[in-house]
Amino acid sequence: MKRWRTDGADRRVATALAFLVGAVALGWPNAGRAESQAFAARFSQEKLARVGDYIRNEVATGKIPGAVILIQQHGRPAYFENFGVRDLESKRPMTADTIFQLYSMSKPITSVAAMMLVEDGKLSLGDPVSKYIPAFADLKVGVEKRGDSGKPQLALEPVDRPITVEDLLRHTSGLTYGFYGDSTVRKLYANSGLFDGDFDNAQFVERIAKLPLAEQPGTLWDYGHSTDVLGRVIEVVSGRSLFAFEKQRLLDPLGMADTAFYVADAAKRVLIAEPMPDDRFLSPVAGIRDPILPRRWESGGAGMVGTIGDYARFAQMLLNGGILDGKRYLKPETVALMTSDHIGPETGIARDDSYFPGSDSGFGLGFAVRTVQPAGTPLPTGEYRWDGVAGTFLFVDPKDDMFVVFMAQTPSQRGRIQTALKSLIYEALDK
Repeated sequence: MKRWRTDGADRRVATALAFLVGAVALGWPNAGRAESQAFAARFSQEKLARVGDYIRNEVATGKIPGAVILIQQHGRPAYFENFGVRDLESKRPMTADTIFQLYSMSKPITSVAAMMLVEDGKLSLGDPVSKYIPAFADLKVGVEKRGDSGKPQLALEPVDRPITVEDLLRHTSGLTYGFYGDSTVRKLYANSGLFDGDFDNAQFVERIAKLPLAEQPGTLWDYGHSTDVLGRVIEVVSGRSLFAFEKQRLLDPLGMADTAFYVADAAKRVLIAEPMPDDRFLSPVAGIRDPILPRRWESGGAGMVGTIGDYARFAQMLLNGGILDGKRYLKPETVALMTSDHIGPETGIARDDSYFPGSDSGFGLGFAVRTVQPAGTPLPTGEYRWDGVAGTFLFVDPKDDMFVVFMAQTPSQRGRIQTALKSLIYEALDK
């Protein structure tokens, strides 16, 4: 879908039509009705246009091939637009059905799936992970100590307490990633063959259980493979593969038809978005690289692909307190629990040097949660969010009854773009 370049009344009519076309393409209920008054009261259309102007400039100046953005308020799209192309080589235009690698935006989906099992009474946040994965019963913590030569040496110490399901959800398990940082434990993760061969989730957790934890469970927020291990817990509890469980309980009922662990349908591979040629990962991130490569490993932490329409339905369900189109997926109190801070000062949990949520935010059960309004900004407390290393992001703002999904494949530009877009969006709110 392309935006008309018009002025005055013509542009306002064209913009309204663009909203409706986008809404129908993305499958919103009642999208064919004229809903302009629903969002006009809250957003300045003139200021919203700056969002598009910003992204359009990113494309025109060669920073990204293309992007899709949706700003949804009161259950209807307040702003939806596609920009540029899916990839520079084919020059296929960016469209609403473009498929993106989600990377860490897989984590909220896996976290919701786990909380569905908690609501079923089949899983408890306080359960030790070893109850479901016996290999986790004898974990060690890697502690760096200086040897006689002055170089750091790794010593192994027993855990003070078991890793719990809650630890997996809030990234306090001691499990880390090997693709950033240079600690001795992270180097072990990077060089241990975790991702060798065509392994499944069961084999992955057996492998990672042989590696030392980076710190004692429950002591530090450390971004890592916690959600991948959570995916295996879901498999053990449900008796199905992670994808089979998510497909039956969450993805299919929500209508998330293109969300999966790789693009299996060869006819849909032309829909895959690609980054700029010089903006690609040189090595797999968290073991994930090719979105069309069939693999047995279903990485709950980084492995999913999907479309903006799919993720929008997931986001609206959360914003609605766990319900969409009359079907309940989670209780409101469960959504509230997931989107409240679980690592605040009262917990004694520290934050590492790479604390991605930022100083104004805590972390819930699968989401960063803003706990402090940054000085001089309109960014609200209570907003929850997460993003993916390739450039996608989501934030949900319950106070303004709004969420935003942005999809692009731009590893190097993602942080800068996300910050700029968030500022422009809040500047457009008429408060």
